[in-house]
Amino acid sequence: MSDERRRGGRQRPPARGRSAQHRSAQRPSERSRRTDPARLAAYSVMREVAEGAYANLALPRLLREKRIQGRDAGFATELVYGATRMSGLYDAIAATAADRPVDRIDPGVLDTIRLGAHQLLGMRVPTHAAVDETVALARQVNGAGASGFVNAVMRRISERSLDEWLEVVSGGVSDPVEALAIRTSHPLWVAKALRAALIGHGRVSDAEAAEAELALLLESDNAPAKVSLAARPGLATVAELVEAGAEASTTSPVGAVLPEGDPGRIPAVRQGRAAVQDEGSQLVALAIATAEVGQDAMKAERWLDLCAGPGGKAGLLASIAVQRRIPFVANEVNEHRVELVRQTLRAVSAAAREAGTTLEIVHGDGRDFAAGAQPGFGPSTGGAARESAYSRVLIDAPCTGLGALRRRPEARWRRRPSDVAALAGLQRELLAAGIDATTPGGVIGYATCSPHLNETRFVVQDVLKKRDDVELVDARPLFRDAAGAQLPDLGDGPYVQLWPHVHGTDAMFLALLRKR
Repeated sequence: MSDERRRGGRQRPPARGRSAQHRSAQRPSERSRRTDPARLAAYSVMREVAEGAYANLALPRLLREKRIQGRDAGFATELVYGATRMSGLYDAIAATAADRPVDRIDPGVLDTIRLGAHQLLGMRVPTHAAVDETVALARQVNGAGASGFVNAVMRRISERSLDEWLEVVSGGVSDPVEALAIRTSHPLWVAKALRAALIGHGRVSDAEAAEAELALLLESDNAPAKVSLAARPGLATVAELVEAGAEASTTSPVGAVLPEGDPGRIPAVRQGRAAVQDEGSQLVALAIATAEVGQDAMKAERWLDLCAGPGGKAGLLASIAVQRRIPFVANEVNEHRVELVRQTLRAVSAAAREAGTTLEIVHGDGRDFAAGAQPGFGPSTGGAARESAYSRVLIDAPCTGLGALRRRPEARWRRRPSDVAALAGLQRELLAAGIDATTPGGVIGYATCSPHLNETRFVVQDVLKKRDDVELVDARPLFRDAAGAQLPDLGDGPYVQLWPHVHGTDAMFLALLRKR
């Protein structure tokens, strides 16, 4: 069988109108005993993810090891990301098709069924190819006995279209949010939190509008995210990225979008002069860099990224700081992420040396900046006049990442409601430390890649209640698109909350504050 036939064609919208006449009539013993490399790689990554790996790290490594490239690599990528994102829905369908709860199905067999279900219900794979190759995969990785069970389940799944299955698994659910969570394959607690965020951030004002808006948001989480690139000012240009095959962004003035292919093939990305970075993340960094600071802060500018790993925002901020001959400090508490920051800032660091300005990468707890015991600087001299007072501080706080679910397919299944509470104290402490480290007239940006109210507005409000030395600043005018116009649909302010279904970015949040 040719690779093209095994793939069964390109990805396509969810299948409609499938029937039993399309299913494979072959017995498992008559089918291929081995599947193709792309499907086998997808299964291997699914098992790694089940053991705690991250798909965006495990998959590229395995594709390189197995030398899977081009359309086969794209096919494997869609299999892994799609089957992982939609595993909640596919598990509900598999439980019905198998007539048993999924916790009674071997985990490896269940991953095989998820991959097969995605081919049947979410990709441009003909039914016979999806069934035959899934059974072949089961025979190869789960054993001959399991292949018969997989064949039976796949035949049952192929008897209905996606729309019919959605009705089967959610039709009896009375709560509209729960039904939507099932249909879009999200944990119920995530769907409820995002609904509350849409209302709390002012995107919608009533329950009926919230449900309709929530449907758009959850569906956007299931759409593959585009590969966004950032040209770091002074090191690369958008024109250079376009010449290398990208398309200029309409959202970010330093952004570009790569329609297909490996971003590492672009010299500017490979050399660290540009980087893969969501356009929303780019806009947050640009807002910090362009915010107005007071005269005293302007006289001795010094910038700080308090939680710099893995280095996307730090790279963009640092490149702008180097252009302006402003000292820059990137702090990170995690030792592994410190190395990631060092790697992504290597070109910026070289530019800083040439410009005769300082760029320091520091390994330390960001909360130490509150007390002046700042790693790498020695004891504090006390007060706002100390050498380590900063004019611009970014706190890109650790968060649940609920705003980036489209990029992290396994994240929605790993996070728990308790994670929000566990992060709450740290987020407040980091914001307080960032304020303490800022010189009067300086600005502080508190950012998360989560719209959860307990990680965004409530954090800022709680910190502000205890202080009289800082004020909120309207961040909306600082969010400018590639044409220089203010980004639309930013709400009533002063906060900015971006949305994937509205702005095409991750759901980044930014609160901008100024030290009195």
